[in-house]
Amino acid sequence: MMDDLRPDRFPIEETNIRGFKQVFVRCGVGGVPLLLVHGWPETKRIWWRVIDQLVGAGFEVIAPDLRGFGDSALGPDGFNDIPAHAGDLYALVHDHLGHERIVVAGGDLGGPVIQELSTARPEWVDRMILFNSPLPFLKEKMQGLRTRPETDALDYFMRQGTDADSLSAELSTPELRTQYISAFYNSRLWAYPGAFDEAAIDFMVEPFRDESHLRASFGAYESVFDSSKRSGPALFAAQENATQTLVLFGTADHVISPDFDLMSEIVFSNRVGPINIPECGHFVQWEADAALSAHMIEFCSDLLNQKS
Repeated sequence: MMDDLRPDRFPIEETNIRGFKQVFVRCGVGGVPLLLVHGWPETKRIWWRVIDQLVGAGFEVIAPDLRGFGDSALGPDGFNDIPAHAGDLYALVHDHLGHERIVVAGGDLGGPVIQELSTARPEWVDRMILFNSPLPFLKEKMQGLRTRPETDALDYFMRQGTDADSLSAELSTPELRTQYISAFYNSRLWAYPGAFDEAAIDFMVEPFRDESHLRASFGAYESVFDSSKRSGPALFAAQENATQTLVLFGTADHVISPDFDLMSEIVFSNRVGPINIPECGHFVQWEADAALSAHMIEFCSDLLNQKS
């Protein structure tokens, strides 16, 4: 498969509604509004394989770079936690674009962000598509489940969360930053082996060559350990979620909880799935783009039919 890896492949817009430049892809205007939220170490580029499929089905696709990622600027208040990202996206899609209802999709960091949106604004989030993401930890109901990945897979999490300044100082050149981020797409086995060729890795990694953006991207991890890095409480983190939700799981992921699928059955009472995808790792929207798109289109078929 030959991928079109141009950064300007899709129409790009921007807004300053939250006091910084937030850049986003917007395609299929007039369709069912669908917000695609990337994770770490990702940008809006991680959605490149699915955008055409979703627009062709009748979605208006909105795929932003989160604050401090990709082409978006750093947030003016210095926060990079989940509530800050969620607030940015509500302002972008509701206040700037004027959408009164939205479908949201995401994995990795994007997963908590869309869960936060659905918890804080249930009247706005119509439904949610979630994959390979942190979930609320409900201790009593999750007894006996493997709710954390293996310890050796979390070294990056601890370093980025507790020693971000030193790590950033070590990654002192664009080449060192490229090498660091590239490992998450190959040798660290987040993705299924062979899912990303060299050209695709280069494409995904290029935005992290910038020192300030890489340092800002560590902020979500810092907020886990340091309350001063939080703009507010994460409402989703300790409760079940009643949003109509499609759950998918790339089962070859080495960094998400091994029992993500079983955990999701506890968290989401109104769900389709979990649908397990074999030979697929962390980056479901790239590794299993056709399957993800097909499931999303089926899940939202009633909304799409109303628009057609």
